[in-house]
Amino acid sequence: MKFCVIANPDKYSVQEPLNSLQNHCENKGHSLYLTGRLSEYLYSKKNEAVVDTEADAVQNAEIIVAIGGDGTLLHTAHLAKESEKPILAINTGRLGFMANTLPTQIEEALGCIEEGRYTIDQRDLLQATAPDGSRYYALNEFLFSRKDTSSMISLIAEYDGELINDYWADGLILSSPTGSTAYNLSAGGPIVYPGTKVLLLTPINPHTLTTRPLVLPSDRKVTVKSSENPENVLFSYDGNVIPHESEINIDIIVSGYTVRLIQLPDHHYFETLRNKLMWGLDKRKF
Repeated sequence: MKFCVIANPDKYSVQEPLNSLQNHCENKGHSLYLTGRLSEYLYSKKNEAVVDTEADAVQNAEIIVAIGGDGTLLHTAHLAKESEKPILAINTGRLGFMANTLPTQIEEALGCIEEGRYTIDQRDLLQATAPDGSRYYALNEFLFSRKDTSSMISLIAEYDGELINDYWADGLILSSPTGSTAYNLSAGGPIVYPGTKVLLLTPINPHTLTTRPLVLPSDRKVTVKSSENPENVLFSYDGNVIPHESEINIDIIVSGYTVRLIQLPDHHYFETLRNKLMWGLDKRKF
């Protein structure tokens, strides 16, 4: 088999899980593609194939291994969106909501992949189109937030051309079900089961307390516009800021791209909710 590894050694401790992956590939006769920077962290360099870029590693591999936290997985998702190759996410970060395989489980996880004992959890990416035709993609969310001002910003949201509301708030989140447990959740939005065909529209600290999050069918577009100075609005996708000089007028739909996450046996969504979000935790038992 052909594996590649995507990791950020500046942010996460990757040496031990990276070498566990390399040792397994060496013992099983698999190829391992990685960048020269990551190869510096290997103890043995017998079967690795060093490539120039992460995109080259993804192109050559059959299975992508992302080592880090959810941020690394988001980065990997953008690299892999056109290839739709399966991604195994190893969590060396903090919460790791999507990256829920531990470094101690690498051998077991790779064995499941070799034996075909896994399922694919397919997640849709969202697409945003700017007035100039530029397109951006997000696995979690698009964010419209205030910039260089302590005042609230005004944003107009439409659903398939129909006015939803003129929001006066610190910002607005347009989230996928995958992103429902990210910034959306912190802003008071609902948790939505992955794969549900909806979009989530969640205001951040709205001026009017009755302005609540919305759950919308995802078969139509949502448009977000700025109704004031666009220089006070920051537009980003999955944490990546998009510079802009003109007015904000963004159409958002579900894209044709998906990310295919490897789901191992005995890994279940509601179990992840309980473990990561401390559901049902009774402090009196500690």
